[in-house]
Amino acid sequence: MASETSLGKVEITPHAIASIARNAALKSYGVVGLAGRGGVSELGQRLAGKGRRSIEVRISGDQIVIDIYVIIEYGTRISSVAHSIMNSVRFNVERAIGMPVAEVNVHVQGLRVSNPD
Repeated sequence: MASETSLGKVEITPHAIASIARNAALKSYGVVGLAGRGGVSELGQRLAGKGRRSIEVRISGDQIVIDIYVIIEYGTRISSVAHSIMNSVRFNVERAIGMPVAEVNVHVQGLRVSNPD
């Protein structure tokens, strides 16, 4: 995605957008981690050398679509956490790059118990 002015050209890569989305998702209440499409944790993906499969950014024209694969805290309301992630990611990406986000799709890949009692 690029914008051009009389001073020059600014290009924002999908990788940069994914970084903004990752930070926003991880700060959302109820999110304990990110996962790949197959449910593998991001740490496992990095060890296997598969990179950043937990967030996919597609840009076509002026449309930005973001898919995020998350692991949510067991016991939280899944739909509320997913909506919170959608809102947070959309807000942070739009604020950072100044362009609207068409879609944020949250894929819940698993639940994790953080504090077993």
